Amino acid sequence: MARAFQIRTYGCQMNAHDSEKVANLLHHAGLARAESEAEADLVVVNTCSIREKAEHRLYTDLGLLRLWKAERPGRLIGVGGCVAQQEGDSLLRRYPQVDFAFGTHNLRWVPEMVAAAERGQREARFDDDLSLARFDLPERHGDFRSATPGRAWLTVMEGCDLFCSFCVVPSTRGREISRPAVSILEEARALGESGVRELTLLGQTVNAYGRHDVRRERTAAAGTMAFGDLLAALAQIPGIARLRYTSPHPVFFDDALVRAHAELPQLCPHVHLPVQSGSDRMLAAMRRRYSVREYLAIVAALRRARPDIAITTDVIVGHPGETRADFEATLALVREVGFVDSFSFKYSPRPGTASAELPDAVAADESQARLAELQELQRELTYAAHRARVGTRTAVLVEGASRRGTAGPGGIPLQGRDPQHRVVNFRAPAAEAPALGSLIEIAIVEATPHSMIGSLELEPAAARAARAVDPEARPAA
Repeated sequence: MARAFQIRTYGCQMNAHDSEKVANLLHHAGLARAESEAEADLVVVNTCSIREKAEHRLYTDLGLLRLWKAERPGRLIGVGGCVAQQEGDSLLRRYPQVDFAFGTHNLRWVPEMVAAAERGQREARFDDDLSLARFDLPERHGDFRSATPGRAWLTVMEGCDLFCSFCVVPSTRGREISRPAVSILEEARALGESGVRELTLLGQTVNAYGRHDVRRERTAAAGTMAFGDLLAALAQIPGIARLRYTSPHPVFFDDALVRAHAELPQLCPHVHLPVQSGSDRMLAAMRRRYSVREYLAIVAALRRARPDIAITTDVIVGHPGETRADFEATLALVREVGFVDSFSFKYSPRPGTASAELPDAVAADESQARLAELQELQRELTYAAHRARVGTRTAVLVEGASRRGTAGPGGIPLQGRDPQHRVVNFRAPAAEAPALGSLIEIAIVEATPHSMIGSLELEPAAARAARAVDPEARPAA
């Protein structure tokens, strides 16, 4: 019987995709995915170090996994991801229950480290690999099962050269490196042939893809191209109905990328555009390299190119030196843009970052109060955006069982995401339930603060009632 594994994943989409890569490598090495950790012989913890809380979670996990390992001889524990990259060999010294550890550039060595651990050899690999070899991974194994049917992540670049003052990513993910376009297109074609309908391009600053080669006029030699050109090439791949990318940085938006949103129907009308603060003073302290005015100009250009575009963002409150006036400027920006959603966090000092050395720390209770105020505003904006969609139709990529209630009795509760990346909950008759990963048209019939509720009946009741009065009334678009 094959040895079985489980992977715990914390953090961003890059981490989630790294876990998929590790799972695929383990399948190719002859291991099988366990249904639960109780059945597993190997647990890999893929860590995140963006915030202190995520880092502490690893140490709690390792204490519990020590007990899990003691329950059955032969069990193994591996640790990877950004905390592993940050802590290095000390993980093996501090935690004897850990059998191997690996950095963000060393995924492809995991099967070898598992084999060594089975022979009783503890190993750590944290090479800062600047070669393209880290992108050379096998195609999806026949036993690989995606957690997101019909959707796939596709790494196009890794690393970051910007060194924002609060961010640990350049030290955990390394400097920018762009993957050759031919490799990206080959993987995209294979995914399209396997039934994937939606691709999300990933990178720490994804729209920086190929920028160094473009600037030095060496894209042909490097095998890269401008990011807008890459999107256009991917849009031509059969089977791929939707394209997304995350997370872009405002300083790398150019006219070609904005134009792509107007010209490529496959490119979804959604951009997650981190802003972090609405105060120019705080943006300078964060080393973000743009002003509020420049950020708003990008938003305006995107909305001219694609009027139905949904803009979401990241915001940090309580960065050292943030005054009430700075925070009020952030609230004003959030209102002005009208973000459909946002990820907002209290500032968390990270080791080795410039912000960690700054004076004028904001008190914890004040940071918490500001976060609560910001999140309440965002709830109002999100609910308003959802209410504005009631009576329209949309295409939903079916993801699986609904986590929330849906309108109407009977049927199977399902959920999916629309082009604006909003969750739509709906019910489908058991005998006619759409396949996971399929695209279906749905009428939006109700809004909640967290999601929208849809109906497979394509014409909303309100539109039917209007036509009963006026037979010439058109269904809502």
